[in-house]
Amino acid sequence: MQRLYDFLRRHPTGVDAFWAVFLFGISVVGATAHRESRGTDSLALIVPVTLLLCLVIALRRRMPEKMLLLTIGLGLAQVALNVETTVADFAMLVIVYTVAATGARWASRAALGTGLSAALVAQLRWPNENSGALGNLAIVVFQTVPFALAWVLGDSIRTRRAYFAQLEERAARLEKEREAQAKVAVAAERARIARELHDVVAHNVSVMVVQADGAAYVLDAAPEQAKKALETISSTGRQALAEMRRLLGVLRTGEHKEAGEYVPQPDVEQIDELIEQCRTSGLPVDFKVEGTPRPLPSGVELTAYRIVQEALTNTRKHGGPDAGASVRLVYFDDGLGLLVEDDGKGAPHELYEEGGFDGQGHGLIGMRERVGMVGGTLDAGPRPGGGFRISVLLPLKPAH
Repeated sequence: MQRLYDFLRRHPTGVDAFWAVFLFGISVVGATAHRESRGTDSLALIVPVTLLLCLVIALRRRMPEKMLLLTIGLGLAQVALNVETTVADFAMLVIVYTVAATGARWASRAALGTGLSAALVAQLRWPNENSGALGNLAIVVFQTVPFALAWVLGDSIRTRRAYFAQLEERAARLEKEREAQAKVAVAAERARIARELHDVVAHNVSVMVVQADGAAYVLDAAPEQAKKALETISSTGRQALAEMRRLLGVLRTGEHKEAGEYVPQPDVEQIDELIEQCRTSGLPVDFKVEGTPRPLPSGVELTAYRIVQEALTNTRKHGGPDAGASVRLVYFDDGLGLLVEDDGKGAPHELYEEGGFDGQGHGLIGMRERVGMVGGTLDAGPRPGGGFRISVLLPLKPAH
């Protein structure tokens, strides 16, 4: 049955043609049965009218407006030529429904007017002599109701189809919006990965360069110290490669990442290791923790770690040979405070403007973006007595 139903849906004109042939056969049989009362001349007119009315049934879906006009013309011809109604006039009811459902608006209104007046015109042209005025009026009403119902049914189907079309359009629009949002999310994720790569490369390569310079300087005088520096370079390089593999793995498509394939993202507890690396590389860092340490959201911990990493990297790059730094980590009830200061000479003063960085570098811009992603605030700039100061407040819950 399902196959038959699908076949009928794929061939609507064929189905209409079948019913047209069926209606033509019934009409011819009925006209032949009453040929004595109708007469030979009337029968000669009935056949072509019936044929054309059946053609309306066959082509109603292909050209509904044209078939409506043909039906109106045939109805007027029947009235003018005195061709009484037959079974084939059922095509008028069908075309009224079809035009109301699928035709143009003007055709739908014309079909409604035609349907409401057809019974009245037919009753005036061929009145029932055995019925009085009230009887003929009752017949008109009875015959008009099917035309009105056909038009109402067709118009309701038109409204329903328009409603479903609107729903489909809305669904398609929402799908496009979701795709656009997904692209924005991918772009944001790639920007985050770029910042992560910047932090990893800038920090670890800076440590490796400092250690390599120190090893070259003491290679002959203190081989053990040079060996220790080379070991630090090796471990720092391995850490950098591990983090870069993790970040670049996010960019891979079509692969399933297994659990444990990449190292976990840095957190607040690893700040101790980060500061120890800086001290080993020759940068004195004073580190203190205030408040009661407790678990924090992963985004807050990663942001704190990267800010300390970026700040100490900038100190090594711009602070000069005798620069020192201090890091304060403060646990509040509703957030995490972070203060990183150094007493170095800092970057050239013209790189800074009131309220932040002017865009000629990317480190501080990346910091602001990171802090903004978790709903925090950042205040950074040169210290009055020299050096640089970064103050950050990271809330436990992002601001809405």
